[in-house]
Amino acid sequence: MKFFPQKGKAYLAFFKPFDVLCQFTPEPGSDKGTLAEFGFPPDVYPVGRLDADSEGLLLLSDDARMNSRLLDPKNEHSRTYLAQVENVPAPASIEKLESGVDIKGHWTLPAKVSLIKEEPHLPERGKPIRYRKNIPTAWLQVTITEGKNRQVRRMTAAVGHPTLRLVRVAIGALQLESLGLKPGQWRQLTDEELALAFQW
Repeated sequence: MKFFPQKGKAYLAFFKPFDVLCQFTPEPGSDKGTLAEFGFPPDVYPVGRLDADSEGLLLLSDDARMNSRLLDPKNEHSRTYLAQVENVPAPASIEKLESGVDIKGHWTLPAKVSLIKEEPHLPERGKPIRYRKNIPTAWLQVTITEGKNRQVRRMTAAVGHPTLRLVRVAIGALQLESLGLKPGQWRQLTDEELALAFQW
């Protein structure tokens, strides 16, 4: 699905850190950071969202077409996450995640899920996860095509493996690793990089 950028518009990739809200105004009484702290140009807004306790690739733009093209469920746009979960999921649990699980009456669409044998190379999180000495952890790669609220976390919890850390590593074919960003950094995407976000 091709997307033609408009001249003069901003198409930004941001490595959202942990404990940062996907909004520019703070929540009353909250100590979490906001996007206003990172020096974005005026009039950009996040395309989609990541929960405050999730990290990784977030796109921002002042081009309103981005929302409908990337977020409309009928487009089945893919997003890929690395999820660190409690215990090591059995093949049957991974099959359930792939075929769909019931989250409060909603059956999730089919997903691609695989167990990662080696711990991925990710920056240290500002606040370490809660380790429990007698409970091992494992990493899953999860690709979904819908974006329900806290979906990946709810999916892994539904099969008995709560998510401890969640990092979005790709939007479409645009890989966070290829962008050279550290947590809290952002930059304008090239036309070629932007095109990757629309490939799935």
